[in-house]
Amino acid sequence: MANLYIRYIAFSFFYGSNALKLPLPIKVLLIAIIVFVPAYAVYAWLYSPQTNTEYLFQDAKIRDIELNLVSTGQLEPKRYVEVGAQVSGQVDNIHVEEGDIVKEGDLLVEIDARVFETQVQNSQAALDSKKAQLAQLRAERELAEVRAQRNQNLFKQNAVSQDVVVSSDTNLKVIDTKITASIAQIKADEASLEGDITKLGFAKIFAPISGTVATLPVREGQTLNANQNAPVLLQISDLSVMTLRAEVSEADVQKIKRGMPVYFSTLGDNKTFYHSTVRQVLPTPTVLNDVVLYQVLIDVENPDRTLMDAMTTQVFFVQEQVKGALSVPLAAVKGRARNQFVMLKQGDEVVRTPVKVGIKNRTHIQIIEGLSEGDEVVVGLADGTAMPAAGMRRVPGGQPPSGPPRRRDGF
Repeated sequence: MANLYIRYIAFSFFYGSNALKLPLPIKVLLIAIIVFVPAYAVYAWLYSPQTNTEYLFQDAKIRDIELNLVSTGQLEPKRYVEVGAQVSGQVDNIHVEEGDIVKEGDLLVEIDARVFETQVQNSQAALDSKKAQLAQLRAERELAEVRAQRNQNLFKQNAVSQDVVVSSDTNLKVIDTKITASIAQIKADEASLEGDITKLGFAKIFAPISGTVATLPVREGQTLNANQNAPVLLQISDLSVMTLRAEVSEADVQKIKRGMPVYFSTLGDNKTFYHSTVRQVLPTPTVLNDVVLYQVLIDVENPDRTLMDAMTTQVFFVQEQVKGALSVPLAAVKGRARNQFVMLKQGDEVVRTPVKVGIKNRTHIQIIEGLSEGDEVVVGLADGTAMPAAGMRRVPGGQPPSGPPRRRDGF
């Protein structure tokens, strides 16, 4: 096509009806300007090598690299108890304050116990009365047993009738029945007394576990009504072990496994990380605005009590991890699958170098083969086509990559 175009231009200049009335050398010069100058400009723009290209380099370094999932969560005590009142009455004394550390068995709260003390006294009196009646029946039985034996002897001597013997034996059986009933009543009264004593003991609230008093909603003088439900007096939390409830989307939850390594930081201190493992993934999700989230439970030791209830955390679930891996920025590796490579600086030249890669995260990728620690690789161009990362420096690249010249559009 170009050859035909040139022949057409030449024919028009020399033989066309509108051909310029110019000398032949001038016509030849015009043809050269019109045809060859634009062609040379196009060639220079597409195929001229870039001799002043500046590259952004970064060293290949040894670092720990990991692939993780990120989520948020909230802390809570793994073990806590809401201490309630089992009896009604007025709060007499509160022996603790919020934030106090208590031990199991410590006295916490006292409720007015006069009503329960009266019930115990009445039950005790009724029980003593039943025991006295039982003693009386046993004495009567001894007397009835003696009479029955005497009547048996007299009957053998024909001194009393058969009716007297039967009557004395029947009386003995009646007394035995009364004794049995009295023993049963005493057992019932003993159980009632034991219940009243237990209820009296409920007037004093003791710590069921060791921990920290987290909440204390009641005040001295307040009246409690425990007839319908047990009013909560305070909450004791064991802060030595905390449970983190992390929320993971349904797209990532299948990647979370029990025993998976995890670490997190709190909103107030994002430089301190706490390490643990996944304890459990709860099967029932929560749905917020059509977003399905599953809760993952993580236990963490808290010996110095720096972690507190309801703290917000950023959680990292470690899927893969390599310690001391040779790595470069993710932008340095080009190509696909098994044909990946980097642009390596060698003296004043930048050379395409094949590499074998391993795991990667959002910023870096592991180099298994092809590079050594300290090698400088291209991570972008200084003209702004790739933004430099932190720690990156600008160095003149010298000559472009070896090989045939490449067009600027990449073809």
